[in-house]
Amino acid sequence: MLQYRAELDAAVILTSGGSVRAQGLTIDVPHADVTQAEISAFLVAALGLRHVERVDLAACRVFGEKAEPAGRSAIRLELVELSHVIANGMTTYPGMPGPVISPHLTWADSRPRYAEGTEFSMDRIDMVGQTGTYLDSPRHRYEGGTDLAGLPLGRLADLPATVVRTAGSERRAVEVADLEQLTLAGHAVLLHTGGDRHWGTPAYAQDNPYLTAEAAKLLAERGAALVGIDAVNLDDMSAESAGERPAHSILLAAGIPIVEHLTGLEQLPPTGARFTAAPPRIEGFGTFPVRAFASMPWYEPHDHTRSAGWLPTTAAQPSAATDGPDATAERPSTAAGQ
Repeated sequence: MLQYRAELDAAVILTSGGSVRAQGLTIDVPHADVTQAEISAFLVAALGLRHVERVDLAACRVFGEKAEPAGRSAIRLELVELSHVIANGMTTYPGMPGPVISPHLTWADSRPRYAEGTEFSMDRIDMVGQTGTYLDSPRHRYEGGTDLAGLPLGRLADLPATVVRTAGSERRAVEVADLEQLTLAGHAVLLHTGGDRHWGTPAYAQDNPYLTAEAAKLLAERGAALVGIDAVNLDDMSAESAGERPAHSILLAAGIPIVEHLTGLEQLPPTGARFTAAPPRIEGFGTFPVRAFASMPWYEPHDHTRSAGWLPTTAAQPSAATDGPDATAERPSTAAGQ
């Protein structure tokens, strides 16, 4: 496995009029095809700078090095499912047809084709790309934009994840203030809004959580690798939006893929997980379902009352001891986060 790095000479100009200059500096980057804008964002993040006016790159080369063999492979990992199940006739997005799953060849019909005792089935699915948990490529929004086949794996697989939590806040918008103190460059930024609790009901498409245009601009400027949300749409779908989709427009114009209809983000720590959501390589197609999942270090169960950090939660069954169907129960299985 290769670890990609950028070696660069640069001047970082601060809004105060000062500057920071680097020569022969090496920083980590998530993949080989990073843009200069992304490298600039990674540099600013690596140096921990704020109030930056611009970054002037004088020279830059990107190269790959073999990762240290002792890395994360030595750590016991937990895999976390973040996708909805695709079922025949299900509704994902209001107004879109549900998938039709049918047999192309049954076990019984296959028997004459093979030796005695050998049989197979082949199944068929007819669906739109916006089915289940799916990924949008730039082609979804822009004619001539990068399609599914053109997306580099470095934008889709094994990305460091930053989880942004607004679930339980009783507000719909994910705003700049929710993001500006977080590490965003090269990360899959996953918006945990709690919208997935309404999955499969009419409420899922009503007053949906969303990302504001200003927050989308910040994500693009800071070099986010991918953005995901556990709701029906990354943009506001209410009548007040008048059909505008600024978050899609800004992120996809910057080449940042979008994953919608995630679920289970409450299981992830704020940082430390790795996120994957890779669609098939289909030419001329803009959106397709993914098997989204995360990997994170597994820890022995411990007493959550003594833990100083985050613990995941799972939906609890209503009982006399709970407040209703949205109550949660602690699931002790991970380490403290930020």
